[in-house]
Amino acid sequence: MDIDTFWHVVEAAQAGATSTGEPFDEVLVNQLADRPRHEILEYAERFDELHDALYRWDVWAAAYLIGGGCSDDSFMDFRAGVIAMGRQWYQRVATDPDSLAGHPDVVQATDVQGRSEVLFYEDVNYAASGAFERITGDADAFYEAWRSFRRADPEGDKAVDMGEDFDFDDDSEMSRRLPRLAALFLDSNP
Repeated sequence: MDIDTFWHVVEAAQAGATSTGEPFDEVLVNQLADRPRHEILEYAERFDELHDALYRWDVWAAAYLIGGGCSDDSFMDFRAGVIAMGRQWYQRVATDPDSLAGHPDVVQATDVQGRSEVLFYEDVNYAASGAFERITGDADAFYEAWRSFRRADPEGDKAVDMGEDFDFDDDSEMSRRLPRLAALFLDSNP
């Protein structure tokens, strides 16, 4: 599955969720379950590549500000949420995480207690495995197929350069690196 097809799947799931009112992740699982198994594995491979590309300190800092904190597990969910927003927002975030200050859900979250749900979308991480389970009735089928599929890619687990680490609890550093997000979230916190 090439990157354009990947984004077409994501954006078709967005449209389906909007038109049916179903959760995005459920529409995505349904759409993937209609594809051949090898395409589901290829989708998972593209997802992992995009997910890994966001594994950076600056993106994590954005998640930390938006969520009022962000563990490593939550950061996985945040990156899945960025992918779920579609190609355009993904590319903005990959280029400039501070651009999230212009996303309507993020802006709205400044007024919400317990804002940790904004853009943190755990179930999107498991769409491919959910599609496999739907097809096979076996919760482990995806993982077995994935192990075989990944053996063909010896370079699949390269170390990721996260960029420069910095202190997320240092308000002046956060304001310097992510000025728009810091203005939204640091100024609104007591």
